[in-house]
This record gives sequence, C-alpha cells and structure tokens, in this order.
Amino acid sequence: MTSLSTPAILLRRIEFGDYDLIVTLFTLAQGKTSAIAKSAKKSVKRFPGVLEPFSLLNVVLARGRGKGMPVLQEASLEDPFFKIRENIIKTAYASYWLELIYLWMAEEEPQESLYRLTSHVLAELNRGETPVEVLSILFQMRFLSLAGFRPNFDHCHACKTCLDQIRHASVVSDPSKGGIACPTCGIPANGRLKISKGTLKQLMWTDTGNLERAARIRFAPTAISEGLKFLEAFVPFHIGKSPKSLKVLRAVRHSINGRKNHDTANKRPASG
Repeated sequence: MTSLSTPAILLRRIEFGDYDLIVTLFTLAQGKTSAIAKSAKKSVKRFPGVLEPFSLLNVVLARGRGKGMPVLQEASLEDPFFKIRENIIKTAYASYWLELIYLWMAEEEPQESLYRLTSHVLAELNRGETPVEVLSILFQMRFLSLAGFRPNFDHCHACKTCLDQIRHASVVSDPSKGGIACPTCGIPANGRLKISKGTLKQLMWTDTGNLERAARIRFAPTAISEGLKFLEAFVPFHIGKSPKSLKVLRAVRHSINGRKNHDTANKRPASG
C-alpha cells in the first residue's frame, strides 16, 4: 500500500452507505481525486468536523495495489473558511467556482496553478476585503486561461478588425467563436451579449500579473454586471456543461438585489 500526503480543497462530498463518505478533493499533488472516507459519519476522532465544503485541508490518501478508490486515512484542517459558509452569497459564489473545477478537471491530473488560484480566491472571499463579484471575475478569467479557453478580445472574429479600431463603444460577445464580434458582424442573440470595450479591457487586466494586484482593480457597477454576464455565459459554454450551482447563484443574487432595490425605494422621501 502506498500513501500520499498533500494539501487539498474539498470540492464535494456524498454519503456512501450508513457510515462512509465519498469525497472529491482538489489536491495540490495530483489534481482532482475521489476517495472514500470510511466511518466518516460516525468517527469524531478521525474526521472531527473537517470534511466541510470549501475547507482547506492537509490529507493523507492510501491506495492499495488494485485499481480501487483510494482511502482517506487522515484529514487535518488548515483553514475552515467559516465566513464563506456563514454568508449565503459567498457560499453561492464559492459553490459555483468549485463546481466549475469539478466539472472540468479529469481525475488525477495535477493543476498546480489552478490550485493556487482557487486557494487564493477562497482566502480572499473569507477575508471579505475584496468585492465578491470582482473575485468571481478574477477567478473565471484566470480559470479560462489555465483551461486553454482564454477569450479572444483582440479583434472581431469575423472581419478581424482590432478592438481599438472598432468605432463603436460596445461589441458583441460570441462564446461559440471564442471571443467577440464588432456590431457590424454580430448581433445580440443566443447567448451573445453586448459588452463595452472598457469592460473588456478591465477583464484583460485581471488576467495578467500578480493576483493581489489584479483583485484591486476597481470596476464600475456596469463593468461588473457586464463582466459577470459575459463570463457566466462563456465559461459553461466552453467546459461543455451547465453548473447547477450557477442557477442557485443567480437566484440568490436576484433575491439580494431585489431586497436592496426594495429598501432603497422605501428610504426615498415622499413627494409632495
């Protein structure tokens, strides 16, 4: 039997039988790895409340000589990220990011850069100093680049006119063509959205350089709205799957925005 000790992020867990759990981990050493945590539901000694969503762990995995699933022998908590689970919108965003990873990654293919990105955005989300929407834009842009799906913002996919030479203030996103179209070559339809050139440039800035510096880019409310709409259409299209957590995220976001609008309306002074 061989064993592996590695940092890991818990992607998901499902019940298996009366006492066991099957956990899917994003490990630093070997990427996405599914393992069985035996007696995890009744053993307080072995896994004392550590197998929770988004947790940053140190784990020991053991594998026999056969091809069966590895066994999670030990799991210690490096950072529980409690503040994510205590906040509904943070939970919704984190669930979406981790489901993208789960859906896209193949088993046991190391992705060190993606692991570093994911642990960084979860830590920042837990800290709460960067707007959650900006973190989502940062994560999705860098995820696309690491996955080999970086959007082409340089020129119209059809006529090849460079972005800076397009006279209009906005262009049309086109996930099926991997980037953008000028207003002459594309119209908003079937997942294609209008997006300003200013927003595109801000998206490009988040995709380069130091992660902490990129997260400090100040987005106008319009750029945040356009950026999220673009990425939440572009990313699922290119991984070929529609995350269930994205529907939940949109519903939570809609509910929160609705309450904010309601509160704002109630605070307005009565006319007359």
